[in-house]
Amino acid sequence: MAAALSTAVAQGPDLDFLNHNHPILDAHNCYPYEGHWSDRVQRALRSGFPVSIEQDLAWYVDPTTGKGRVVVSHTPKPTGEEPTLRDYFFEQVRPVIEKAIAQNKKKEWPLVVLHFDFKDNQPAILNAVWQLLGEYEPWLSTAVKTDDPHQLSPIERRPILAITEDSDEQQKVFYDQVPVGAKLRIFGAAHDPVNPKGMPMQELMHWAVVTPPEQLLTERPTNYRRWVNSSWYPVEEGGQNHAGDWTQADDARLRALVDHAHQLGYWIRFYTLDGFKPGDDQGWGEYYNFGSKDAVILRWKAAIAAGVNFIATDQYEDLPPYLKQYARDLRPAASAASTPTH
Repeated sequence: MAAALSTAVAQGPDLDFLNHNHPILDAHNCYPYEGHWSDRVQRALRSGFPVSIEQDLAWYVDPTTGKGRVVVSHTPKPTGEEPTLRDYFFEQVRPVIEKAIAQNKKKEWPLVVLHFDFKDNQPAILNAVWQLLGEYEPWLSTAVKTDDPHQLSPIERRPILAITEDSDEQQKVFYDQVPVGAKLRIFGAAHDPVNPKGMPMQELMHWAVVTPPEQLLTERPTNYRRWVNSSWYPVEEGGQNHAGDWTQADDARLRALVDHAHQLGYWIRFYTLDGFKPGDDQGWGEYYNFGSKDAVILRWKAAIAAGVNFIATDQYEDLPPYLKQYARDLRPAASAASTPTH
């Protein structure tokens, strides 16, 4: 009995928990910019499940009342016109989540990965997000905090899995301050690789693609840190804007990076795989653009074949046809798209 209880409390990484360790769409920058493109969450939900939805967060303090609120924002200096995280994400997904809970198909959970990219790490916003997650905890996949961070407790399946990135300031609030035996509501990423100091950018880009995966990612997962957030620079030298033809060597490099992460016990994300002509830009920008749909489709197919868990793209409707998805009856109708802007 003691052995059984020990296994239930702490175990190794369970990569199968998320979509059976198969790839999903990560809806990059899934929020409005300056009042435009306010339908992005609805578009992501209509793309199919499971889906990851990225929300960039900032802290706005009302100059009249002095009260702060968590807003989704592309900039760390919001104006107050941005939607709140509560309204823009949680209340928009409510119909989907409540329907999923009613259906109780737990083997398909989590349906939505809520991915936070914090624009700053001041304690006010981190504590406010922790409290907000507490309000929606019945929707969240949680895990018990063990007394040893390297003992990973199983994650209880609920419709939403909340993740954040590698900041130690975030770990202090989301993990360190949580009592042993209490629930972890959100899970962080492994620390980013430490770049060589003083190396010029050109050399640094070359270093990223020739350094063995075992040297880029050295730490093992913890009960809090369960995924890897990687740019495309370690795959193709210079990233998206400098990518040439997709080669067998590129494919082998991608697979090596993914395999190493999985062997350690991490899910892995690569950002951001876009491919479009300038006239097709819908507020995405050129930084992550491979330059054409054909070019990015090659990378999407390669990422799927390699087992990348989170494939980040701004082209929410174009990637899903290449993915295995389910729960189509949970997709909101196109006519139901209504997105608060304040």
